[in-house]
Amino acid sequence: MIEIRPVSGIGEVEAGDDLGFILAQAIGPLSPETNDLVVVTQKIVSKAEGRMVALDTVTPGEKAIEVAAAVKKDPRLVELALAESSEIVRARPHVLITRHKSGLVMANAGIDCSNIGPGHADCALLLPVDPDRSAARLQAALEEHLRVRLGIIISDSFGRPWRNGVVNVAIGAAGIPSLHDKRGMTDRDGRILQVTQIAYGDLIASAAGLAMGEGAEGIPAVLVRGCVLPQEEIPAASLVRSLDEDLFR
Repeated sequence: MIEIRPVSGIGEVEAGDDLGFILAQAIGPLSPETNDLVVVTQKIVSKAEGRMVALDTVTPGEKAIEVAAAVKKDPRLVELALAESSEIVRARPHVLITRHKSGLVMANAGIDCSNIGPGHADCALLLPVDPDRSAARLQAALEEHLRVRLGIIISDSFGRPWRNGVVNVAIGAAGIPSLHDKRGMTDRDGRILQVTQIAYGDLIASAAGLAMGEGAEGIPAVLVRGCVLPQEEIPAASLVRSLDEDLFR
């Protein structure tokens, strides 16, 4: 049986906070066990890592002003998105899709202005610089404080091509196989699997979103128990499809 248990009592996270210690204090009462997983929202990781930017400190460049006029967005947000990205994938009125420097293709380079806490009304929150490294640091901290090794997923909400609505996906991970390649194995009828790769990171992140919510729920972490996963560690970066496999460029 798979259990998804909300982690409560975390409160507002600020730049410089020891997020590993904060999470350990909140998770401890749930009696975590080896092979449990912790899914943490990108927002609290970014906040702890000081990725908050006050918009009044941002001066848009010429390109940002031009793109902002086309997409009808705040030029300061567009300037941040361009600085965080390697390319613009699509720019339409009210839509700016970019390829983040990490390889993630997402709206506005993952920059968010919602649910970032009181006192940050004119601020934007950027993604962690290296979400897999952030996950590894959290895993080490939780192991130190709780004396148990847990899998870690950093999740973020994504829109999807050809589908309405958002779901949580894994943008960072440690201690889990974010992607499990079953090609070459057989199905129950003995047929060789040709294309099957299981995105465990995304599956778990999406399930955790049922407990976290997308509005004012205030649940930035959950404990997942009962997932039987292959004993291998593959980072979330492996979930990003390479450019030479992008059929829609």
